[in-house]
Amino acid sequence: MPAVAAATPTTEIGLFEAIYSARSLRRLKPDPVPDALITRILDAAIRAPSAGNAQNWAFIVVRTAETRRQLGVIYRKASDIAAAVYAARGRPAHLSERQFARMLDAGGHLWDHIGEAPVLLIPCQRRPVVPPQETLPPSVAQRYADELAYAERIRGASIYPAVQNILLACRGLGLGTVITTNHIRCEDEVKALLAIPADVDTFALMPIGWPIDPFGPLTRRPLAEIVHTDRWDPNR
Repeated sequence: MPAVAAATPTTEIGLFEAIYSARSLRRLKPDPVPDALITRILDAAIRAPSAGNAQNWAFIVVRTAETRRQLGVIYRKASDIAAAVYAARGRPAHLSERQFARMLDAGGHLWDHIGEAPVLLIPCQRRPVVPPQETLPPSVAQRYADELAYAERIRGASIYPAVQNILLACRGLGLGTVITTNHIRCEDEVKALLAIPADVDTFALMPIGWPIDPFGPLTRRPLAEIVHTDRWDPNR
């Protein structure tokens, strides 16, 4: 596959170069991505930490054209909801009108074309197991509802580090991707399509392919606006 071979980077990049240039890339070529590269990406994903070293993640790799098309239809429907939310929320203060319009334009392209990406990757996670209330010491059992809420609150800490590894591995291999979660608005349909068990939830839908647009650089708010020293500064 000459097109794929030409797109594969011949030299490795450094960690900080990857961090500073791993843009959210939503416009991808239809060229196939070799299985070996997806395996490398997933092997990087599982090097991430997870709470209690549970490693209760799972990853669904979707390559079949018809399944990608059906996922694209679900994602498009869910993204109509996202579009309404973006419109009601308005432009973030740190973005210019041009930047905001460009973000919406890129998002709109993804909403319409995500099913055309050569690979769709869905990071999933089994629901946490909390011991039955009666098995816990009285001091913990009496706050059982709080413990359930805590377990739910921290779930992302055991899957999103793996997702970040996926982002960086894609960047290192010259592949484009983005974290998107719109599909969760219609997750029942996604789970039915992919036969995902009831006790497993999806946390992202990541199109992977050779990018049309360039990597980096990234523009972010300055640290002076977001870093607090010792305690919260209400002036930030």
